[in-house]
Amino acid sequence: MDRRKILKSIALSGTLPFAGFNAVANVSGAQDGVLTEPSRKINVVNESDVIVCGGGPAGIAAAISAARQGAKTTLIEMYGCLGGIWTTGLLSFIIDYEQKPGIMRELAARLEKSDAQHTAKIYDAELMKYTLDQMCLEAGVNIRLHTRIVGAYKDSRNKLEHIVTESFSGREAWKAKQFIDTTGNGELSALAGCEYEVGEPGTGKTQPMSLMGLLTGLDEKELIANSLMMEKGLVKPGSKELFYEEIKRAGMEASYTKPTLFGVRPGLVAMMANHQYEVSAMDANQITKATLEARAEINQMIEGLRTLGGIWKNVRMVATGSQIGIREGRRIKGHYMVSKEDLIKGASFEDAVCKVDFPVDIHSLVKKDGGGYGRGGVQAQPYEIPLRSLIAKDVDGLMMAGRCISGDFFAHASYRVTGNAVAMGEAAGMVSARAALNKTLAQKIKYTG
Repeated sequence: MDRRKILKSIALSGTLPFAGFNAVANVSGAQDGVLTEPSRKINVVNESDVIVCGGGPAGIAAAISAARQGAKTTLIEMYGCLGGIWTTGLLSFIIDYEQKPGIMRELAARLEKSDAQHTAKIYDAELMKYTLDQMCLEAGVNIRLHTRIVGAYKDSRNKLEHIVTESFSGREAWKAKQFIDTTGNGELSALAGCEYEVGEPGTGKTQPMSLMGLLTGLDEKELIANSLMMEKGLVKPGSKELFYEEIKRAGMEASYTKPTLFGVRPGLVAMMANHQYEVSAMDANQITKATLEARAEINQMIEGLRTLGGIWKNVRMVATGSQIGIREGRRIKGHYMVSKEDLIKGASFEDAVCKVDFPVDIHSLVKKDGGGYGRGGVQAQPYEIPLRSLIAKDVDGLMMAGRCISGDFFAHASYRVTGNAVAMGEAAGMVSARAALNKTLAQKIKYTG
């Protein structure tokens, strides 16, 4: 069916002509390894002012912010909880959040009031899930979990108007005045036809992935006494090198040469100790292989450490992330691209949405580069991210927040951390809501913070 007929079908029936969950049709069979699906209609199950796709740190902030502006807001998340890398990925550590105002400060304050973890910086993932649920519900956000975006459709004016999802409910269509891509990998933007970049200039290589683990059976006082940790679970200078040597003593050479332990609370320790190199965030086969290899490596580390006895005699792995940590995916082209030159000069902008204090942090692209991380030769000053880098260049009605915003390889290596994602999400939510409620585009909204 051509584009004009699709738009006409939407206008007349409120449905999209693609496969639905209960629809059954006969297909003559695949030819030359290609199966052609029949055209079928999909019910539009939801109409919102703003739809946020991806419930990670950027997504929750975008949804809360949009809802607080009075916009009817829907948040769609592919996993069974909000939080993304914070929860599904068990990251357990928030970077570059301390000076952030607004929603990030609210969330930190809620976490600090709990006795479930030492500090907001090193948090309890289960408490984080519950806290994010409550903040979104209190703001009036309509939450849909267990749902993945699989299609995006524009109107005749090049404005994103509908998305299509797959879930336990089957295939469904959703309509909104404004959309925000907080999927991390820029999946919504790619489906909508936006141009993007991936990886290092010239090679396309991306930063490695890491799978987080949670450990029990370690005595925090003993870890502190052996210089493997500081008080309140914080990382001690030199502790990464000591931990790496302990893993070697157990008979393994970690794929990440800066393995890290940080205490969530007495009796629960988070560990990041592996790198999966040269894995594409856009290839499910590669990510599957990386996940299996990562889980094997870190479990074998713990088994080996336990054989050493001493402080390790009772250590056990109690959980690994349901999603491997992805540092780098698509960078969507926006109305402005944050560059390494902006970092070097500490750029400021009239439409700034976030101040970044975190340095360039490039984990080795291949193991032979050292297996750790470095600055890539870029000495960054504190700098700002402009609203324009959060607005898609190729499609109207679409913003981005989090690591998929418009920036180059080096800038991305700085702003990608989650404290910045929250600040970006909050701004994207506010602007998208104002655009939707005023029946205009995000680039027409004057942002004043």
